[in-house]
Amino acid sequence: MTSKWKNNSLYVLLFSLALALSLRAHAHVPGSPETSKTARVVVNAPAPKFTLLDQDGKAFKSETLHGKAALVTFIFTTCPDVCPLLTAKFAQLQRMLGNQGVKDFFLVSITTDPEVDKPDVLKSYAQRYSADFGTWAFLTGSETQLQGVWRSFGVTVKKKGRGLVQHTTLTTLIDRQGTRRINYYGDYWLEKDIFKDMTSLPGER
Repeated sequence: MTSKWKNNSLYVLLFSLALALSLRAHAHVPGSPETSKTARVVVNAPAPKFTLLDQDGKAFKSETLHGKAALVTFIFTTCPDVCPLLTAKFAQLQRMLGNQGVKDFFLVSITTDPEVDKPDVLKSYAQRYSADFGTWAFLTGSETQLQGVWRSFGVTVKKKGRGLVQHTTLTTLIDRQGTRRINYYGDYWLEKDIFKDMTSLPGER
């Protein structure tokens, strides 16, 4: 192996790594400055009320979540990095909760890119992760509707181009009485930890 070949290979590797890190940083904001990438922040605030469209184009009201331990996150289907990880984690959580016989739970993924993420796009995306729509909804709506929802959850969204969005990487846990209990920032949280948080909430399983 020649020295020139080694140098070229190293250059390609470093360039690829830099590009990946750049895309990751460009696409998502883990949270507020005082939070770390593994932040788990206990909160005690009423969950926002909203009405959006689910993956079947039907109205989904936040009241649907009452009486359930609900986990809400924000994604977009053309995301190249964090969103697929979050969606895969939600899929694993859904399986874990189902296998343990937990019935009063619900998962919600809200788009940050309504221009692209129409109901049929979200449904196709969800099916790639074998999502069970009985306990997991993928939501969209108009830009105006979603801006209100993002703002009420404290999520910042910045459109960088078609299919490219920068947004706060937030997942939040809502209890059965409609109170936000825990915010998780970033995508480094573990399914087993959120499973524990969800099943530790007061109420019937």
